[in-house]
Amino acid sequence: MTVTIKDVAKAASVAPSTVSRVISDSPRISDRTKDKVREAMKQLGYHPNFNARSLANQTTKTIGVIMPNSANKTFQNPFFPEVIRGISTKAHQLEYGLYLSTGQSDEEIFEEVQHMVQGKRVDGIILLYSKVNDKVMKYLHEQNFPFTLIGRPYDETVRGVSYVNNDNFKAAKTVTEYLLLLGHKRIAFVGGNLDYVVTIDHMEGYRRALNNAGIEVCDDYIVFHEELQEGGQEAVIDLMSLSERPTALIVADDIMTFGVMRMLSEMEVNVPDDISIISFNNVMISELSAPPMTTVDINIYSLGYEAANLLIDKILHPNIEARKILIPHKMIKRQTCRRLIESAKKTV
Repeated sequence: MTVTIKDVAKAASVAPSTVSRVISDSPRISDRTKDKVREAMKQLGYHPNFNARSLANQTTKTIGVIMPNSANKTFQNPFFPEVIRGISTKAHQLEYGLYLSTGQSDEEIFEEVQHMVQGKRVDGIILLYSKVNDKVMKYLHEQNFPFTLIGRPYDETVRGVSYVNNDNFKAAKTVTEYLLLLGHKRIAFVGGNLDYVVTIDHMEGYRRALNNAGIEVCDDYIVFHEELQEGGQEAVIDLMSLSERPTALIVADDIMTFGVMRMLSEMEVNVPDDISIISFNNVMISELSAPPMTTVDINIYSLGYEAANLLIDKILHPNIEARKILIPHKMIKRQTCRRLIESAKKTV
């Protein structure tokens, strides 16, 4: 037999309307009454019908999460499960569900976002990426639909966009300066897709550090590949075929770095004795590489958590001003970098 609101009200000795207000967490109901009603719900095994509530309140209690490309590729990179873990933690605290995009192409993803918005399937959307001239972000902005961005907008003159980001320019500049201090001058940059703002910021930080050191940027040392192991392997083939090989690599992503290190091993190029490597993200498996990789911890979980926090705040308070949150980063020194002095044997 189905338990109803009236059954809960009778068990808690309150009116059915009070039970409804407790379910919606109304501030008009005291904590004592809320506890009493919730205890009755628990004992009776009552579960609110959120679909019915959505129809009545014009809310779905659901957040759309848009990935940069098809799920079967995206989930090969531990960055995305970890950022979604951060999102889901915050969403769970406020009883929001997640609706993950499944489009296999840019066009399919855009159509899916349109369906989410026009079909009122979600209350707001989180974009897990920031892209140059992204029509999804432009569409959401034009529709005045609640959304937040992980990354910064390419055009920062666009007003009203809330986002969570790292200082990716500074992070790349810092790691380049670190390699310079170790004596490296032939430093290569292995970037991800140049359509993504994070790649642009990383590359600009790298260029700035070299320029400040009086080192001319070599275009042959700058390559772009997909942020998967295969992309890292392809990057190594490009760079190791040069007549003057780099002595250090800055790689955009830890998973790419696994591919880089595997291909270098096959070429019998030793890390860090023959070449130093610094990566980004500090995913959980980054310290399991051989040798453990030096990388930049960007606090992936916090990026997701704060993005959800910003979005839900926007959903609940539509007139709130757009905000941006900068998540701190930290270089984690392990064993893939060394000083470029032949006599030096110590790994840095």
